[in-house]
Amino acid sequence: MAIQVLIPILLLLSSEAFGQSSMPTDCADIYDQGLKANGVYAIYPAGPTSPQYSYCDMETDGGKWTLESPFHHKKHVQVFQRRMDGTVNFYRGWEQYKNGFGHAAGEYWLGLEGIHRLTAKGNYELRVDMEDFKGNKAFAKYSSFSICNELDGYRLTVSGFQNGGAGDSLTYHNEQKFSTFDRDQDLHNSNCAITVMGPFWHRDCYNTNPNGLYTWGQNSVLGANWRAWKEFNSLKAISMKIRPLMN
Repeated sequence: MAIQVLIPILLLLSSEAFGQSSMPTDCADIYDQGLKANGVYAIYPAGPTSPQYSYCDMETDGGKWTLESPFHHKKHVQVFQRRMDGTVNFYRGWEQYKNGFGHAAGEYWLGLEGIHRLTAKGNYELRVDMEDFKGNKAFAKYSSFSICNELDGYRLTVSGFQNGGAGDSLTYHNEQKFSTFDRDQDLHNSNCAITVMGPFWHRDCYNTNPNGLYTWGQNSVLGANWRAWKEFNSLKAISMKIRPLMN
C-alpha cells in the first residue's frame, strides 16, 4: 500500500516540479534536484516530449563502496533492468527491447534506446545485484558501462570488474550486439535468444542470462541466472543499475 501512495507523488514531482527547462534525464539529475527517496520517477533521456518511467534506487550500497572510490558518497542509481517475481514476460522482440516494457514499480526493462542515450552523456558504472531463493545476496560491479546506438546493434562495452561475491559473468559479453528472437546478432550458429529463451548481449551463447525465463530456482539453461555465482540455478531477483561517474 505504501508504494501505491508514494509513486504518484514522485512522478508528479519529477515531471512538473522541475519545469520544462530542467527535465531530468536520469536518476542523478533527480537526486541533484533534492529528491532522494527510492521510487518511480519520470526521466527524459530523449528530450522533454518523450518521458520514460524508471525506478531510481537512491540508497543501494552507500556503505559498501570502497573508500578509494571518488564517488562513494553519491547514491543515486538508475535501474534499467529488474526481475523479482516472474510477473512480467521478458521473452520479447526487438522493438519492445528497444523501447522498453514492464512496470517501473516492479519488473521492467527501461529500453535499449534509453540506455544508449543515458550512457552517451558521459561515463557510467554498472552494478548487478542478485538474490537466490534462500535469501543469499551478492553483486558484481563494473567501473565502465555503455551501449552503442541501434545502427551498431546496441553493442555493449563493459569493463573494470569488481567482485561483490557474485563473480564475473558479464565481461564475456563485452563488445557483443544485442539479440532478440527476431534479430539474431550473436556469434553462435543459432540464435541464442531463442535457444536460451532470453534476449541479451549474447556471445556464444552466455555466461549470464538475466532476461531468461523466471523458473523459481530450478537448474535450467533457460533460467534467469548468473553462472559465476549460481551456475544455471535461476535467481529470485536480479537487477542491473547504472550511475554516472564523478568527473
